[in-house]
Amino acid sequence: MSYVVAVRTLCEFTAKTGDLDLRFTPAPTAQQGIAGHGTVVSRRGKYYESEVALSGVCKQLQVRGRADGYDAGFNRVEEIKTFRGDLKAMPENHRHLHWAQAKIYGWLLCQSRGLKEITVALIYFDIGSQKETMLAEKYSADELELYFDQQCERFIAWADQESEHRLARDAALTTLPFPHADFRPGQRHLAESVYKSALSGRHLMAQAPTGIGKTVATIFPLLKASPGQKIDKIFFLAAKTPGRRLALGSIELISKAQREGKPALPLRVLELVARDKACEHPDKACHGESCPLAKGFYDRVAAARQAAVGAITLDQQTLRAVALEYQVCPYYLSQELVRWSDIVVGDYNYYFDVSAMLYGLTVENEWRASILVDEAHNMVERARKMYSAELDQASFRFARKSAPKSLKGVLDRVNRQWNELYRHQESAYQVHHAIGDKFLFALQQAGTEITDLMAEEPVSMNADLQRFYFDAMQFSKLAEVFGEHSMFDITKDGRPGNRTNAVLCLRNIVPAPFLKQRFATAHSVTLFSATLGPHQFYADMLGLPDDTAWIDVESPFHAQQLSVRIARKISTRYPDRANSLAPIATLVAEQYASAPGNYMAFFSSFDYLKQVSGLFAERYPDIPVWQQARGMTETEKNEFLERFADGGKGIGFAVLGGAFAEGIDLPGDRLIGAFVATLGLPQVNPVNEEMRQRMDLIFGKGYDYTYLYPGLQKVVQAAGRVIRTQQDRGFIHLIDDRFGRADVRELLPGWWRVN
Repeated sequence: MSYVVAVRTLCEFTAKTGDLDLRFTPAPTAQQGIAGHGTVVSRRGKYYESEVALSGVCKQLQVRGRADGYDAGFNRVEEIKTFRGDLKAMPENHRHLHWAQAKIYGWLLCQSRGLKEITVALIYFDIGSQKETMLAEKYSADELELYFDQQCERFIAWADQESEHRLARDAALTTLPFPHADFRPGQRHLAESVYKSALSGRHLMAQAPTGIGKTVATIFPLLKASPGQKIDKIFFLAAKTPGRRLALGSIELISKAQREGKPALPLRVLELVARDKACEHPDKACHGESCPLAKGFYDRVAAARQAAVGAITLDQQTLRAVALEYQVCPYYLSQELVRWSDIVVGDYNYYFDVSAMLYGLTVENEWRASILVDEAHNMVERARKMYSAELDQASFRFARKSAPKSLKGVLDRVNRQWNELYRHQESAYQVHHAIGDKFLFALQQAGTEITDLMAEEPVSMNADLQRFYFDAMQFSKLAEVFGEHSMFDITKDGRPGNRTNAVLCLRNIVPAPFLKQRFATAHSVTLFSATLGPHQFYADMLGLPDDTAWIDVESPFHAQQLSVRIARKISTRYPDRANSLAPIATLVAEQYASAPGNYMAFFSSFDYLKQVSGLFAERYPDIPVWQQARGMTETEKNEFLERFADGGKGIGFAVLGGAFAEGIDLPGDRLIGAFVATLGLPQVNPVNEEMRQRMDLIFGKGYDYTYLYPGLQKVVQAAGRVIRTQQDRGFIHLIDDRFGRADVRELLPGWWRVN
């Protein structure tokens, strides 16, 4: 079986040596890199070819890639690298890697065109000065063939191992049994739909109730489809840590089904965690002179990689153990292992963010990737944050004050143009139709000068200035693609006697234009959640293709399991909050008296929660109560949930849309009822009102898209904590007269029988 590898992957595997060095240096952006390549190409003669597709074979290994350029007039292959600053400061191991890539392309050109020799050139293009530096060497075809074969030979043993792994993986997946004796009600429908979407290469939106085993029902069919569809990677993306843990547990369950009299399922599973959670030395910088796990990283990573792929499931703890055994950084070892894993479990941002690693690797390696998006109702808000940017004038002034004198002029211009943006703004908050060309020009100039300074004097970069620099680059990048999908707003904070500060926000409200290419690149994407309706809202907001399939899986639960009541005489509208406190406390106490047990009471804010819980504790001191607090640690969250013990009694007060309103499992009598006060509607404020108007303009459903749909999604998620299995029984009280409206009732689960 042949194995296909990209030139870049081959060279990074065989030619990387030395330290891991992540000291901040002013590297060009992706767009600047593309522009730099274009500038170099535009300077070449008529015989110049760019982006030359090449491939070659060494034994069972096929190597392919695109050479940046070939000049037939000079018989020269060029590897173009853009940079900023002093070329002499570039680490030697980077240059070594660049030469390796260039020489591989040199041989592939000699082979494809019958050349006896060729000039191999590294072109370093400084995007600041627009100057090129060429490093060139002439090689015979025989020399380059020998070099190519040496690099391939280093990789072939690994390639053989990978080919054998793929064959064994696909053979095992073909006969892989479902991990349970039978499917739960609704589970087969979901699993079959995921399987069909993988076969057809279509995307799928699946609204499926809690308790049917959605995680197993989505991972299992993709595994079964992988051999026939030649799926390279499965990415399971979750919004929160519990989602990742559930995925890892489900994969373990599926793997155990294979183990009855058979070898362990040859399936490599990798968990990605944030750098701050994986870092072993948070007090040290990421380079060999500071961190011992960065020193000689690339010299030791091969042995760590070999050990890691033999571990099968690399969750955070297992990966850490391997990394520390070989004295390499756990976080960057995980980045390395993405290429060699079958299933990657991580956060949404790894595929959908502006500079998402999994997306970038998928494009670079032309992977056939299928993606599972867990609790996909969270995607809209998360994606909005990914494609938004903010600049705070108060923070900018700290950076300006501490910046070197050489930057004073350009930062003063930024400040003047910043002030000019809101000089005529009378209200504290206002949306502006344009950002202002003079401000953007000043901001971009500042970015350029800071970049140049960092290239010359890296130590001059203090924390405040670096933070402003990153924020400014993100703001400038998003300003280039500003459109009706986003708003530019300014919030002034001017107290009497104090200097006015203004926060500038490029606020994305419709992520669809940014996400469309992410969906187009994937072989198939399944977005699933218990609350994914109305589906057109999510399709519009996320930019899903028109042929995306939709299913609403029938619930395995029945109306007799759940008593749903509406408190029609209570209004939880903001002006009525004070009058609602006593009726809500009475309602909760009466329900508890009629059926003692564990309950949760959800409120729209911490202030509302405190008011009701305080009154309740005062009036009913014999009933145990505990409540969610702001900024709880993981330990405190676990202690809160532990109060919901089997056979326990009491009321847990929590915030709607918070940590305890979704993603937690309290089956049986650990939770027998929930009270949901308010419809969960986002606060009516200037930002949301502007968003409502924009939603009206784009979709014609401003109120629904801004307030009603997001609010009811939170309500249904919170209420969904009560019935988790077909044996559960419970109560839900929807506290607000508006729950009786027909348009609201339509958004509640169909199996509920509302009294």
